[in-house]
Parts: sequence; structure tokens; C-alpha cells
Amino acid sequence: MNRLEQGCECCQQGEFLTAIAHFDQAIQADPTCATAWNYRGNALSGLKRYAEALRDYDQAVFLKPDYHAAWFNRGAMLTEMAAYGNAIASYDRAIQHKPDPVYLHARASIGIKQQLIFT
Repeated sequence: MNRLEQGCECCQQGEFLTAIAHFDQAIQADPTCATAWNYRGNALSGLKRYAEALRDYDQAVFLKPDYHAAWFNRGAMLTEMAAYGNAIASYDRAIQHKPDPVYLHARASIGIKQQLIFT
């Protein structure tokens, strides 16, 4: 089992710190691995370390601009941080690269959140 698989397994078990260590090793072996950056962002998100997770998602999409899952995760993180305009832009990029119904639903839900907050 490689480091990415080990990290994902740890994330599924809620062992986020151990997962981060695996992803760190994967990144050290290949700093251009967008998947490792994205997955580490997911683990950091699990620890509610949102600013760090956002930086990892940014690195993932920098390395692979068409990485729809990282754009989606970035949008979800920005939604969590109540940065709705930026979240919409990230969801739009995810949709641009893969028009997935989950991505469309997430983007649409931001409008609902904004209505609830500003009414």
C-alpha cells in the first residue's frame, strides 16, 4: 500500500494526524503530486484547520488546474469559511472541468445560505 492509500485509510478512520504524516511523505517524495496536496487538505479539514487546508487545495489546483475534485474541495472549504463569492468561483471551476450534479448542487446551495444569512 502506498502513502496516499495509507493516508486515505487513516482519514476514513478519523486518524487525521497520521493521515497528514502519510501525505507529507508522499509530498516529500513528489512535491508535484496534486492528489497528495488535495488529500492532505481533506485531512486538515477534518481537524478544522481550514486555512491550512485551503492552502493545500490552492497548491493542488496550481499544480493541476483542471483538478475538479480539488476545486470542489476548495469551494467546500470556502463555504465553511463563509467566503461565498470565492466558493462559487471554485465550484464554477469544478463544474467547468466536470459538470457533476454534486458540484451543481453545492454551488446552488450557496445561494440558499446567502439568502438565509442576509434576510
